[in-house]
Amino acid sequence: RRGCGACTVMLFQPLFCQCRLAPSARLHHFAVTTVEGIGSTKSRLHPVQERISKSHGSQCGFCTPGIVMSMYTLLRNQPDPTVEEIENAFQGNLCRCTGYRPILQGFRTFARVSGGGDTVSPNCSLFQQVTLSPSLFNPEEFMPLDPTQEPIFPPELLQCIRELGWEGGSVVRNYLFQRLKDVPQKQLRFEGERVTWIQASTLTELLDLKAQCPEAKLVVGNTEIGIEMKFKNKLFPMIVCPAWIPELNAVEHGPEGISFGASCPLSSVEKILHEAVDKLPAYKTEVFKGVLEQLRWFAGIQVKSVASLGGNIITASPISDLNPVFMASGAKLTIVSAGTRRTVQMDHTFFPGYRKTLLAPEEVLLSIEIPYSREGEYFSAFKQASRREDDIAKVTCGMRVLFQPGTAQVKELALCYGGMADRTISALKTTQKQTANSWNEGLLQAVCAGLAEELHLSPDAPGGMVDFRRTLTLSFFFKFYLTVLQKLVILLPQNCAKLDPSDASATLLFQKDPPANVQLFQEVPEGQSEEDMVGRPLPHLASAMQASGEAVYCDDIPRYENELSLRLVTSTKAHAKITSIDISEAQTVPGFVCFISAEDVPGSNKTGILNDETVFAKDEVTCVGHIIGAVVTDTPEHAQRAAQGVKITYEELPAIITIKDAINNNSYHGSELKIGKGDLTKGFSEADNVVSGEVHIGGQEHFYLETHCTIAVPKGEQGEMELFVSTQNTMKTQSFVANMLGVPANRILVRVKRIGGGFGGKETRSTVVSTAVALAAYKTGRPVRCMLDRDEDMLITGGRHPFLAKYKVGFMKDGKVVALKVEHYSNAGNTMDLSQSIMERALLHMDNCYKIPNILGTGRLCKTNLSSNTAFRGFGGPQAMLIAEYWMSEVALTCGLPAEEVRRKNLYKEGDLTHFNQKLEAFTLSRCWDECLASSQYHARRSEIDKFNEENCWKKRGLCIIPTKFGISFGIPFLNQSGALIHVYTDGSVLLTHGGMEMGQGLHTKMIQVASRALKIPISKIYISETSTNTVPNTSPTAASVSTDLNGQAVYEACQTILKRLEPFKKKNPSGTWEEWVLAAYLDAVSLSATGFYKTPNLGYSFETNSGNPFHYFSYGVACSEVEIDCLTGDHKNLRTDIVMDVGSSLNPAIDIGQVEGAFVQGLGLFTLEELHYSPEGSLHTRGPSTYKIPAFGSIPIEFSVSLLRDCPNKKAIYASKAVGEPPLFLAASIFFAIKDAIHAARAKNPDCKMEKLFRLDSPATPEKIRNACVDQFTTLV
Repeated sequence: RRGCGACTVMLFQPLFCQCRLAPSARLHHFAVTTVEGIGSTKSRLHPVQERISKSHGSQCGFCTPGIVMSMYTLLRNQPDPTVEEIENAFQGNLCRCTGYRPILQGFRTFARVSGGGDTVSPNCSLFQQVTLSPSLFNPEEFMPLDPTQEPIFPPELLQCIRELGWEGGSVVRNYLFQRLKDVPQKQLRFEGERVTWIQASTLTELLDLKAQCPEAKLVVGNTEIGIEMKFKNKLFPMIVCPAWIPELNAVEHGPEGISFGASCPLSSVEKILHEAVDKLPAYKTEVFKGVLEQLRWFAGIQVKSVASLGGNIITASPISDLNPVFMASGAKLTIVSAGTRRTVQMDHTFFPGYRKTLLAPEEVLLSIEIPYSREGEYFSAFKQASRREDDIAKVTCGMRVLFQPGTAQVKELALCYGGMADRTISALKTTQKQTANSWNEGLLQAVCAGLAEELHLSPDAPGGMVDFRRTLTLSFFFKFYLTVLQKLVILLPQNCAKLDPSDASATLLFQKDPPANVQLFQEVPEGQSEEDMVGRPLPHLASAMQASGEAVYCDDIPRYENELSLRLVTSTKAHAKITSIDISEAQTVPGFVCFISAEDVPGSNKTGILNDETVFAKDEVTCVGHIIGAVVTDTPEHAQRAAQGVKITYEELPAIITIKDAINNNSYHGSELKIGKGDLTKGFSEADNVVSGEVHIGGQEHFYLETHCTIAVPKGEQGEMELFVSTQNTMKTQSFVANMLGVPANRILVRVKRIGGGFGGKETRSTVVSTAVALAAYKTGRPVRCMLDRDEDMLITGGRHPFLAKYKVGFMKDGKVVALKVEHYSNAGNTMDLSQSIMERALLHMDNCYKIPNILGTGRLCKTNLSSNTAFRGFGGPQAMLIAEYWMSEVALTCGLPAEEVRRKNLYKEGDLTHFNQKLEAFTLSRCWDECLASSQYHARRSEIDKFNEENCWKKRGLCIIPTKFGISFGIPFLNQSGALIHVYTDGSVLLTHGGMEMGQGLHTKMIQVASRALKIPISKIYISETSTNTVPNTSPTAASVSTDLNGQAVYEACQTILKRLEPFKKKNPSGTWEEWVLAAYLDAVSLSATGFYKTPNLGYSFETNSGNPFHYFSYGVACSEVEIDCLTGDHKNLRTDIVMDVGSSLNPAIDIGQVEGAFVQGLGLFTLEELHYSPEGSLHTRGPSTYKIPAFGSIPIEFSVSLLRDCPNKKAIYASKAVGEPPLFLAASIFFAIKDAIHAARAKNPDCKMEKLFRLDSPATPEKIRNACVDQFTTLV
């Protein structure tokens, strides 16, 4: 859905090559290069593939091919790029696993000037006592890039060139251009079942087609129409592509401006305007700079390469980035039809209504002239979105002022906005009153008052955020006012108002410094065998295959000859009775096979972890997205059409959507959970101060790059079925399918090669897809496949639980906390799923790292009419710990003490008992804290930040250091078990199988490292093929961060069994080789296959008695983060983060640091960026990357340092290691509280806020919440 970049390929045209997003019918005259075409593990990897692999930039690998192709294409266009060009190349790519740092660091080795620091001073205190290495890879080992060796053309074109004896890129391009230019262009036509695609060859032909068929849609990039067809189910019977018509691609430099043909891609417009800015006098390029500022953040290169300038205008989006700029600048549009031609100026009349323009149906936009600015004319463009890179604007604008010559007196003023109405608008009432006024404080106040009155939004305006959007209109004008004033002060020092130096920060456009990173880890002990890879930064063993596109994911499995496709049919109502289901329209779709529903289930329709769900809804639906049935057809496209043809009627029932709705209606799953210790009444009575309040933490979508996918293959014998599933839980997939089909579990085989990200989202919710697909395979007797589209996946499968907390904390004057009560409420959704276990973990983490003598926590699971929320990395812990840090920050503010002192004062110590009475042993948190304080230079930077905030009125910085303590174990004791199976073959090779799924976390790599050390053989001799229910049965889900602990110990036990059997043969032949011992054992009829089993000891906690250990051990970490906020827009920049993490004795520092960084960036999304929006009726609005924004490459801290704590072996896990998957995620709360610190600094300058030290900031800290919290003269106007 044009947002993640995973499908990026390179297209080569005669004149340029570029990453593209385009329909296949548009690819005439292009050569297409995919990731498979540039290198492979079978021949030779391309340097781009090699570097992302060896620099540890591929975890789950699903995004890797697209990232490789973005980098490859950049190098094809610019073999010697700058660091900035490399970073910009990835604006259209997303990764959910790595945290981006390793990708950027690996690819920066291609830069002409190495940007950013990747080293640390040897004088750093971290180097004391042990050897710490700052290098996870050696760039000197990389293959050099040789641009002359690149594949460019299809073989037949290469043959033509060889025949002519021509060599060299420019000659080749000239040859191809001449060849295409000399060949008469012909109309290209594709006829589909319902759509005709025509590629027009001439302007006359295009205009004739529009005259004959005025309703035909013109498509160049397909970035809008494609979305409407795929996701809005719109049908356009005729589509005309004008992309190759010369007149629509022409660029002319005229006397009044530069004219661009309407088909010109935005990337070309951007390039030409940059050249104009470099060559022309500065006064003539004001408008160009405004356009370029919008294009800078418009989208990734994939979109800008195909999206056309004309398409952007004619789409008439009310939140267009460019239309307000064109309107404010007075751009001229040339419009043609058969026999007519006219030129209009884009003004307030051009967009008469929502998605409408002045063009008649038969007219075509030919060109757009972007004007030169004049002397005395100034122009600015602004945009505010949730995420800076590749995001849709909340409010966007173009602003222009022209002064009377030699004065500061306004001659013309234009203020045009997007996001403030159902179309792009001009604030005419306000601007017309300013003619002849001087550019001073009076004009500023008058314009702001006018805008506040003129740009009104109703409380229920589409898009919401009403106060934020209205405030932005004033903030943007204030920025424009100051920007212009700054220039006038230089030109007219005596004739204009003065600029306060503290206001100057408001005029600065966003700039990002070159990145710098440090990764520190303890090197292996001197003398460790070279073959022993434990403790070494070994790349993910599948990373090279992932980088070359060879890695096989579920949907990569080739289609079976008679395979069918399934599409789910889901509820459009949050709570309703089903009154009828009509499939007659679906049955008319070509290739329709059947519709399946609850009536077709041969076994039990009951399913779910607590058996409170159904495979298919029957009689009643309880959320939007509730699965009612599924259609089965011959192709995915026909399945989508058939699903749309199923018509369901409902009788609506009252729906409960939010936590507050549930509280008001007493709607809960189960009874209240409770944990307590000490005497709460006594604690509060003795406290010097008591603070109480509420805080809300929003939910989060998993956004694994690979959506849910299942292939079910019936075997035809006694109910046997084989399923290939993208799941973290083979056991529940097997048992749920068996239960639904009414067969024993031994008939169902579930296989998982790898999954493209999981994060908990595929622990239980994958079964809603796999059971439906299995039923379809059972009913049809044929293989059936279903891979959810992103919007389906987000709608159906749930995410992280939103939490509401009501807290009351008692503390002494010195900041020591003596009493705490917190009521936790989670939005569980329509079924229980794992919600109770998640709330239990939340209650066990409500202390975070602080010793609180008197404490009470309660938890309620709110039963709502939303899709059931489920496991997500951290499993309730991050929500509870954010609540803890929230009230802790208020304790510090109330006491007037530095926050870091108050936190340090309340930290646990070695041997303390937690509030659930577990003793803290090997407590390394204090070491992490002190090391992080030192490495981050916390106190020196605190002083620098205070100075910065004093000198800057509209930019503020904040700093915060946050600890974490995360318990390691499944909350249900019996789940803490695992199995492994080892086969040793007579050639000495080893096939290893265990119960864990590889989902990017490097589990298979670590298991091979474990087996390699245990067996004392090279890792090259060991292979893991897949995880399956017929090799290791009854596996626990790959979750809770314990998979390495559990499976590693099981692998070790299996290895010991093999070694014990080989011992006699080693004694007989002590100088023999592994292969000789294995063969000797075989010849002596000794079994070379062994199982291993492990269960975690001494677990079992009771909430009733508050006794027993819920966790095997704890992982600890500390992070310090610094941010800068724009008080006028709510934008923020992550300047620096330093992390110190205790991972025990790391099995693989590269994988562990990757997990720390990836978890941190995912947490950054949770606490500052990712926001789920629902309608009042319970329909999810944010269903894809266009509306739901996860962190991008530019979201990560500019300076990002991770240090693994040295000398901290963990005696309770395999080879003294520790769990690492979930614990670091919460450390991103340091960003949230640094933002809160910066807002506090902003509010301190406002007299109205000085007495209100405490203010509410819910999570995530989005631009809207940041801006609204920075109370000033503009917020009071709206």
